Amino acid sequence: METDDDVPLILTWDDANSGLLSEETERGDENGGGNYDIVNNSVIPTPGSQNYRTQNASLRHSWEMNYQEAAIYLQEGENNDKFFTHPRNPKALAAYLFAHNHLFYMMELLTGLLLMVLSLCEAPAVPSLRLDVYVHATLELLALVMVAFELCMKLRWLGFHTFIRHKRTMVKTCVLLLQFVEAIVVLIRQTSHLRVTRALRPIFLVDCRYCGAVRRNLRQIFQSLPPFIDILLLLLFFMVIFAMLGFCLFSPNTADPYFNTLENSIVSLFVLLTTANFPDVMMPAYSRNRWSCVFFIVYLSIELYFIMNLLLAVVFDTFNGVEKMKFKSLLLHKRSAIDHAFQLLVSRQRPMGVSLKQFDGLMRFYRPRMSARDRFLTYKALNTSGAPMLSLQDFYKFYEVIGLKWKARRSGEHWFDDLPHTTFLIFKGINLLVKSKAFQYAMYVVVAVNGVWILVETYMLNSGFSWSRFVPWSYIVFLTIYGVEVLLKITGLGPMAYFSSGWNLFDFSVTVFAFLGLIALAFDMEPFYFIVVLRPLQLLRLFKIKQRYRNVLDTMFELFPRMASLGLTLIIFYYSFAIVGMEFFADVVYPNCCNTSTVADSYRQINITVGNKTVLEEGYYYLNNFNNILSSFVTLFELTVVNNWYITMEGVTSMTTHWSRLYFMTFYIVTMVVMTIIVAFILDAFVFRMNYSRKNREPLENPEDENGIVFEVEVSRNEALATLELYKQNCPGVSSLNSLQGVLQAMDRSGHSSLVYLGRRSRTKSDLSIKMYEEEIQEWYAEYSRENLPQPDESLDRLDSPVSDPQPSPVPHLNSQTGPHSIN
Repeated sequence: METDDDVPLILTWDDANSGLLSEETERGDENGGGNYDIVNNSVIPTPGSQNYRTQNASLRHSWEMNYQEAAIYLQEGENNDKFFTHPRNPKALAAYLFAHNHLFYMMELLTGLLLMVLSLCEAPAVPSLRLDVYVHATLELLALVMVAFELCMKLRWLGFHTFIRHKRTMVKTCVLLLQFVEAIVVLIRQTSHLRVTRALRPIFLVDCRYCGAVRRNLRQIFQSLPPFIDILLLLLFFMVIFAMLGFCLFSPNTADPYFNTLENSIVSLFVLLTTANFPDVMMPAYSRNRWSCVFFIVYLSIELYFIMNLLLAVVFDTFNGVEKMKFKSLLLHKRSAIDHAFQLLVSRQRPMGVSLKQFDGLMRFYRPRMSARDRFLTYKALNTSGAPMLSLQDFYKFYEVIGLKWKARRSGEHWFDDLPHTTFLIFKGINLLVKSKAFQYAMYVVVAVNGVWILVETYMLNSGFSWSRFVPWSYIVFLTIYGVEVLLKITGLGPMAYFSSGWNLFDFSVTVFAFLGLIALAFDMEPFYFIVVLRPLQLLRLFKIKQRYRNVLDTMFELFPRMASLGLTLIIFYYSFAIVGMEFFADVVYPNCCNTSTVADSYRQINITVGNKTVLEEGYYYLNNFNNILSSFVTLFELTVVNNWYITMEGVTSMTTHWSRLYFMTFYIVTMVVMTIIVAFILDAFVFRMNYSRKNREPLENPEDENGIVFEVEVSRNEALATLELYKQNCPGVSSLNSLQGVLQAMDRSGHSSLVYLGRRSRTKSDLSIKMYEEEIQEWYAEYSRENLPQPDESLDRLDSPVSDPQPSPVPHLNSQTGPHSIN
């Protein structure tokens, strides 16, 4: 263990430390000694020290600053933040720390959401949520002031030159100024004007820390645009060629409204690409000449079945390459962050390793809520070689072990090992039963029979059936079987082992919901009858039998977080298009409008007398409007599905201008890009999973065995005592000592001289990628080392240079950018 005389190899935030050290040096000179020599931006205590306590306090302060900056570097590596945004001085550090906490992040998120939610209250507003102009304008100004405050903190932390280099921040600043001017104008005039710029409000939400996944999605969309645009231009080229040919062939037919002008020809073929108007678009020409179908067959074969699939293939290939390069970039960015942090944690006396004291100092800033025991266990998990200090190679595994949840391993194999012999035998028998193949396949048979029974019951229902009349006996029987299974598994495996499995959690949840459905039926609780419909979810358990099904389900579960971010990305596009649509098309369509268009029947609302009854006959498409933000979202979703979307487009066009079609066509192209990216993402995730399974050939004997990532660490009594003494000297707080004393108390209870702890975390796609690209990763690391790190002999020569040598330190400097691998 190092003493307090160990001096950091690098001093962080030079201005503050150099001032402190100069003051101490001058004070020592006055006393005839001199406390420090400054060498290569480091500090060495001299033998003539006159004030050891002041030296020690200064040295401790230097270490604390290094711990904090090392933690910041590791957080930047984890969050994928560029290193040029790193705080450079104590003032910037204060602003950085203020802007990097969950309260600040929550303020950013709420501010962005407030600005977007205001569209519900601004004209054209949702009728029940309408606010006066001065109210929503004042709220907008307050939200914009909060955004300005956030940017001011960022400016103080980054500095002016770095601030203007950050593109996303500059875009946000420009939008803020524009929105601020418009809000003031609205407040002064007390009336809203044409405000298309409201479509830019999602920028404030996207820039929030919690929306990092949305930013990555947008970045991937933009990176996939070049090949997409190339194929899109090819598609539009053939569309224009066929439009001119169709105009020449079919315009003489006066009964054909689809090709009577070149503009209508282009629009008709654009809609035909989505198949929304087929075969209607073909029938007028087909009625004149049956051979005209060849035109449409050739067009659809080229455009829809060849070029559109080619578009997906190109985007998928680009997306696959982008995903791989993103993984490489993030991996090397994390490695660079670890290099920076390591150089801040080593001392001048021990430049090749990080001790437990230094690692603990780092973790106090990186994970403030982590207990002293878990910090010590994390250090042990990193120190695979058992050396007194962590080497750089050990420290490279930092991100692999930092998320582990530590628990002591039981001395016995089962949770019931310490029970009386008779009880032990009973629980042992239950354990063997629930782990047996026969039990598992018996439950699969029960689930299959239950599924068939539910299907038969549903088929036999007549229209007058009501769930409240009786409770089906089959419901009670199968629910009893599932309940017994849950109890047997909890008893045989133990609660902790049972609930650590995702499949067991799923089974337990479905069983509980089925029980709630039984209560709803028994007590005639009609509002809760929907729970009964969840019973067929038990059938998903059957898909665990086959490996391919497990791969599909595992891929689906892995996709849920990413799909949520992709869904939010799509909503952001919806919001922007909805704002534009409301500004230009609000109150445009209504019943009995569009009488001059070809889709007038879809908007007609008339009373028809049939016998003695008067029936209201209406086309409901007037409900697809842009009268408020909620109606606009529904309309845009219908446009995304593309079935009969041209009716909405033609209705709006007939009431405005032909240029309105550009809005709808642009929306289709944008959603086609986003949906293609979503399809490419699903394909990439599934293909990746299948390739990983083929390459690593790790079929589980038990489909429910889900250990994830597991690290094992053994702690001896001597290690625990030595660590406890270290913490008494450096972290005397009660909470720190209690967790370590708990280790010793556990040893006393068990009667063993050591304890084994297991650290677990779920397996992520990053873990799968590391195994998948294992060989290539070594090449990436070698390339990174050649480009960014000095040669070992050169580094040692510089470290052994004489005191008078003013040569700079060879390690990466704190306030410099680390090259092309740092991305945001």
